[in-house]
Amino acid sequence: MPMRATVSKSKTASKVAKFDKQMVLDDYKLALESRHASILGRKEVFMGNAKFGIFGDGKEVAQLALAKIFKQGDWRSGYYRDQTWLMALRVGNLSQFFAQLYAHADVAYEPCTGGRLMNVHYGSRSLDENGEWLNQLNMHNSTTDMSPTSIQMPRLLGLAYASKLYRNIPDLQQYADNFSLKGNEIAFGSIGDGACAEGIFYETINAAGVLQVPMLVSVWDDHYAISVHRSLQTTKVEISKALEGFQRTDTEKGIEIIKVKGWDYEALIHAYRYAESVCREEHVPVLVHVDEVTQPQGHSTSGSHERYKSKERLEWEHKNDCIVKFREWILKNGFASNTDLTEIENTAKITVRKARDEAWHEYNASIKSETDKAFFYISLLENETSKKSDIQKIKEDYQKISNPMRMDAIVAVKNSLRAVREENLSAKRYLQEWLRDEINENNRRYSSHVYSESEYSPLHVAEIKPQYTANSPVVDGREVLNACFDLALQRDPRIFAIGEDVGRIGDVNQGFAGLQEKYGVLRVTDTGIRETTIIGQGIGCAQRGLRPICEIQYLDYLIYGLEPLCDDLASVHYRSKGGHKAPMIVRTRGHRLEGVWHSGSPIGMILSSLRGIYVCVPRNMIQAAGFYNTLLKSDNPALVVECLNTYRQKERMPANVGEFTVPLGVPEILLEGTDVTIVTYGAMCKIVLEAAHMLNAVGIHCEVIDVQSLIPFDVHHIIQKSIQKTNRVVFADEDVPGGATAYMMQQTIEGQNAYKYLDHTPVTITAQEHRPAYGDDGDYFSKPNPDNVFDKVYEIMNELNPAKFPELY
Repeated sequence: MPMRATVSKSKTASKVAKFDKQMVLDDYKLALESRHASILGRKEVFMGNAKFGIFGDGKEVAQLALAKIFKQGDWRSGYYRDQTWLMALRVGNLSQFFAQLYAHADVAYEPCTGGRLMNVHYGSRSLDENGEWLNQLNMHNSTTDMSPTSIQMPRLLGLAYASKLYRNIPDLQQYADNFSLKGNEIAFGSIGDGACAEGIFYETINAAGVLQVPMLVSVWDDHYAISVHRSLQTTKVEISKALEGFQRTDTEKGIEIIKVKGWDYEALIHAYRYAESVCREEHVPVLVHVDEVTQPQGHSTSGSHERYKSKERLEWEHKNDCIVKFREWILKNGFASNTDLTEIENTAKITVRKARDEAWHEYNASIKSETDKAFFYISLLENETSKKSDIQKIKEDYQKISNPMRMDAIVAVKNSLRAVREENLSAKRYLQEWLRDEINENNRRYSSHVYSESEYSPLHVAEIKPQYTANSPVVDGREVLNACFDLALQRDPRIFAIGEDVGRIGDVNQGFAGLQEKYGVLRVTDTGIRETTIIGQGIGCAQRGLRPICEIQYLDYLIYGLEPLCDDLASVHYRSKGGHKAPMIVRTRGHRLEGVWHSGSPIGMILSSLRGIYVCVPRNMIQAAGFYNTLLKSDNPALVVECLNTYRQKERMPANVGEFTVPLGVPEILLEGTDVTIVTYGAMCKIVLEAAHMLNAVGIHCEVIDVQSLIPFDVHHIIQKSIQKTNRVVFADEDVPGGATAYMMQQTIEGQNAYKYLDHTPVTITAQEHRPAYGDDGDYFSKPNPDNVFDKVYEIMNELNPAKFPELY
């Protein structure tokens, strides 16, 4: 029965009596510890021991109530105000809170991110040190937090959607032992009232109401988004009122909306118990609007809320602080005396200080052993060098630093080595060795796990060539994809596909034609036009052991899903330092269709923003199918961009269409030649090959290379070997000037040191700076065509040998 009501404080003594005394006092102690951690954390920043601080003070009591309904196996997708909630679940303790504040780069002390994220960015660890899944049913699960406002919401939808799939797809039970208990898990989310003004929030709420998934969102409403009052952000001022149209009724599906005050311990307990029953049992999404929470220290250490809050508001916040009200409630209902509570308060302060001191000691000790060694070698150098005064000055500057960091030691060592650059000293060699080791170790500390480092990495999938027989039929390219997807869905019930028009009509280009009818609506699923949450559904499901294929209908539409791709998926493995993975595939199509909004090639945007995601650019559907087979055997997220003009291109159907694989990072030489190397990919392969045949007719022999994947790029330096032979190179694609061609050039000329083999300046062939105009003429004059390629290559040869290749035009 829909609640559709504000939860008010219980007035009956019998209900109060049901509260366990020890539970209440333990909650009070934990609330105090969390609050004092915030206060001490702020002081640590102002003392210079930490870089920045942002805290969850003012939300302690609501989060204690929420933690009581969070079961092992459940998932959280929250934001940087949830410290009490996570402390209550033992996902993070006080020492780890401070370790993260100091950016301790050791997961043994800071297991959430290994020092890669600022404080109160929590996350459990779903993987062991080898990248293997841990048992999610034996832990309180939390995805690794992010700072961008509301970006936690799309992934939250996916975490909840996974429960729906686990509950309703019987074949998944064989894979569910470590991931789901018949879909009974709730996905818990949290968000501030200010971030509720983001479109991502509304899109997620709408999608959750349509899908009917166990998603429970808590809105911490302190009435401000930094300095902007909620009256300037939310229609009807309150988010629960603004969302009234989503409220379910007796005859209409929707979401359940509950409003409760953030300082009312008793009402919060009852509200969350009810929310849990609706969400867990009925799989109905619930929004709990937690109103009248406060933010005693302001938004962060970057500013003071006294600048924008009135005196009256500040006085109200002090009087209605949740811990103050909690204390009053405890005394009123006889759970403890004033003396008892004072003792708890004093103990909490001592506990927090002790945890702070331990974390600070461990953080400094982890650095001291390295920096002391550097200082020792610098002292040895001082005794050997003729530049004693220079080294003494470096030592003095170093000793003035109260708490030297690794970077301080490296700067001192580099300055010392520069000072003695002309001398041959034994201490100099010690310093050089220390510096090399330290740089390598810090590269591991801060730059590891951008991509999968497990045995399941796509780079470890063995290549299996497509096999053909005398009877292999020649079919449309889309039929190859269809057969590939059919066999994938058949062999692994964890695989499912979602996207606009993917289900009933089998996608706009028929890659999934007939597969919804064969495998059901939960395996091949139509979605609304909501790219952001399509990506979010995939991220959350992939983090819970499923294998989603999420379709973005056209490459241009990827922009709508870019934020969760960029801020979440691309960094999930990195920002958790290998603690999480999300092996999902994003499928889209692009190139060569006509028009401003359906034929863009924003590859430069993709390459710049999606590091952490592999990018495959197959030229035909055989290559695409091979990539899908590779990726479905591996654990790194990937984007596959299919060519729009190849769905009806004729290709032979491989006999092993469900098994053959295409390796990532291995270019293919499509045409051998000796004069010019042309590097390209995707739809441009056909255009370049046509131009190469035209050039061959005039005596210019091109070597055409299809890179096949842009990330990873040519791991065996095949392009460099080609340039050694031709001494000339052209990079061709459909992106804007300086886009993907610049990336390919940097990877080859700089990354592979191919510059040393060049006899001519590298050349790029690109589209115009604008999107393509409509029609055949628009396409011809907007994007590269065989004539462009011919002319560019001919110009190179004309410059080298004008007698043999005279000017044409």
